[in-house]
Parts: sequence; C-alpha cells; structure tokens
Amino acid sequence: MKRAISISIGSSQRDKQVEIDLLGEKVLIERRGTDGDMEKAARLYQELDGKVDAFGVGGTDLGVLVDDRWYPLHSVQSLIRYVQKTPVVDGEGFKNTIEKRVAGFIDRQIGDYVRLKGRKVFITVGVDRWSMGKSFVDSGYEYVFGDLMFALNLPFAIRRVSMIKLLAAVLMPVVGRLPFEWVYPTGHEQEKRSPKWEKYYQWATVIAGDCHYVKRHMPDQMQGKVIATNTTTPADVDFFRQIGVKYLVTSTPVLDGRSFGTNMMEAALIAASGKGRRLSHAEISQMLDELGLQPQLQELS
Repeated sequence: MKRAISISIGSSQRDKQVEIDLLGEKVLIERRGTDGDMEKAARLYQELDGKVDAFGVGGTDLGVLVDDRWYPLHSVQSLIRYVQKTPVVDGEGFKNTIEKRVAGFIDRQIGDYVRLKGRKVFITVGVDRWSMGKSFVDSGYEYVFGDLMFALNLPFAIRRVSMIKLLAAVLMPVVGRLPFEWVYPTGHEQEKRSPKWEKYYQWATVIAGDCHYVKRHMPDQMQGKVIATNTTTPADVDFFRQIGVKYLVTSTPVLDGRSFGTNMMEAALIAASGKGRRLSHAEISQMLDELGLQPQLQELS
C-alpha cells in the first residue's frame, strides 16, 4: 500500500486517516497537526523521510503563485530542511489545477440559485487562492477581494485583479520574510473567530477562500449563502449549517466525512503515480480527469 502524509502546523483537532483507491492503487492518507509547533513538524518530516511515498506541507504554503509568478515564504522553508528522499508538496499544483474549476462547477450545479441571489463573490484573500478567485472573475461574477482587510486589517475592498497582482508584487517579498504566524492563524488560533467585515459577507452570495480565512471574521448569521473553500472538517460543516449557509462547495473531495487539504490530495496523487517526484500541472490535470475528481457540493439548509 502507498502512503502519503500531510504534516501540518495547524490544529491537531483536524487530524484524520483514510484509505482510498486512486487509479487502482491503495493509498493511505494521513493528516497530522502539530498545533503551531514548527520544530515538531520539521522533526516529523525528518523521522518519516524515505518511509512514505509523499509528504504534504499542511497549515501553510511554501509560497504563493499569483499570475504565474512564485513568491516564496522564507519563514516556512525550515519546515522541510531535513527532507532528503521523499517528494514534498504544499498543494500548489493541485490547488491551481482544480480550483480554477470552482466557479464553473457552481454555475453548473446551482447556477439558477446563484443568479437568483446575485452573481456576487467575496474572495477573502485573493493572493492565497489565486486560481479560485480568478475562476469567478473569468466567469463574470461581480467580485470583491478582501486581501487588505484580512492581511492588513484595513477597511478597503479591492475590485480589480490588477490591484491583487500589484499588491503581491509589492508586499509578498516583505511578507514572505515575516514569521508565518503573523500573517496566518496556526495551531489553536485557527479555531478562533471574531466577526468583522460583515458588510462584504452580506453583500456577496458566494464567499470564497481558504476555510480558516472564511471563518475568521464570519458573522453569526449567513442565511442562504454559498461557501466555496478547500479543507473542511465535520465541525466546520456543522458550524456553517448552524449559521444558515445554504450550500458548501469544497475544491477537494469529501472522504469519510471531511475534505482534506490540497497538499494532502497532491501528495496522494504523487503516491498513486509511483513516480517518486512532484507532478506537473498537466500531469495533475490528467489524473484528475481520469479519476473524475471535481469540487464537491453539499446542501446544508
């Protein structure tokens, strides 16, 4: 059996292990959280290097890809300093392959509902989910990016894609050298929520982005909204249901009651492929098509 493991600096409360079948290969996928302890994560990579088929970097990214330009997160690189043998990915390939399909999937599955409510999307952090956000822009949605709100706590909506690219070019060389916990919740900080920016949450029909960002400032009432995100746990789904969310769309498939991160799914594809290396975007796209993998839709209310 193949084995892929995601070692995350996120909360251990989200840990899960599932056996799946990918193109005839049995793959054991496992997520392990270290509650924000980056050194513990680094040691786990060292301990398991060469003993598993692929690693996923969870709870963070090694960098972000914006309009084909790569911005490394230097503070995260130390996580994988001991890895010598096992291929390691942060999900960028999977993310920027499957997430460009999200808006089209929503239009096919619940297009009538969205048109009735208004084709408006609030993208929490566009730099982090470039392909997902761009899918809505290219599909003709009215959009607002919340990068300045979520990253810098500034009350300014961004309504132009060119501004996101400019922000990335100006800020990412600096942000990429900051301690990661300054810009993204880690460990138990991921479970905290402080409602804010309600005007934009309520303006939009679809709220899209990383699940931790989506929840971070989400209001207590979200009746009829559509959430488009990545990784969810049963607790996340219950929370969305309780506050009135109508539909939940996850870019990764739901396995045994939860969706795993893009890093976990990309590591699983590497393990199943048997290639022992990172896969190109074209190879990931081909495997997704062969597997019939697509975003998942759940009706919550």
